[in-house]
Amino acid sequence: MTETILAIDLGGTRYRAGLATTDDPAGVRPLGDWPAPLRLDTFLTMLETQLAEHGATRLGIGIPGLAQGTLCRWVPNLPYLDGFDLAAHFAGMPIGLGNDAQLSLLAEASAGAAKGASDAILLAIGTGIGSAVLAGGSIVAGSRGGACSFGWAAAEVSDVGEDRSGWLERQASGRALDRAAAGIGLPDGATLVQAARARDPVAIEALTEPMLKLGTALAGAVALLDPEVIILAGGVATALDVLSPLILEPLRRHLPPHLRGIELRPGRFGAQAGLVGAAFAGARGPSWRHRDD
Repeated sequence: MTETILAIDLGGTRYRAGLATTDDPAGVRPLGDWPAPLRLDTFLTMLETQLAEHGATRLGIGIPGLAQGTLCRWVPNLPYLDGFDLAAHFAGMPIGLGNDAQLSLLAEASAGAAKGASDAILLAIGTGIGSAVLAGGSIVAGSRGGACSFGWAAAEVSDVGEDRSGWLERQASGRALDRAAAGIGLPDGATLVQAARARDPVAIEALTEPMLKLGTALAGAVALLDPEVIILAGGVATALDVLSPLILEPLRRHLPPHLRGIELRPGRFGAQAGLVGAAFAGARGPSWRHRDD
């Protein structure tokens, strides 16, 4: 029997909702985009209202933090969710809950740029760096839901570290590209990429250092996991024509010959990946991490 899924892509500042069916989770119909609720009661009222209005019998939710089963373990920008178990509140409803990057990878592995792959890495590079890994057909969670957090990868022994941002996130995220742009008098990272696309040598040089660090750190991940493909999502996905050569040179240089054929691909679903992934998670329920064979 076909069921209706309420899919939610909850970010630190935005709440995006959509509807899909169990027959076609990839065909999400967006419902709207609102500011992220600032309190638990407001969040639950939004969910309850949308479930009732649209007759949804399944729920899929991506959160900007750690999830374990139906439990929100740690959500730094929405701390009212810390320790909240959705299954306890929505008793009897099939629920798929996951980290937003992991759900983006679920979308790409189920119907997007990683479809057919059993092993893949996804990097969602925007203000920060989100990441997820598909290994042997399953999305890796780790013991606490925080596996494969590549924004915390480090390739500089002198770095002193900090509590809220990892080394790679500080070196190669959208914030880092904005800083690189400012260093040559440009307003932001998007403008920097445009200048590099126009073959401005100063812009290319400014991009080279952060992409060198990204490629170097990724080499360790590829050596550890041997993925078939690396999916780039987030704001940088549209800049892959410019960034790919700058990432692949150090990445391949730090790998043995049999791993150097690794491919970088842009995600298929773009900004909708989190919503599509939430729909797939809602369709599959708590076991969404494991591919149906």
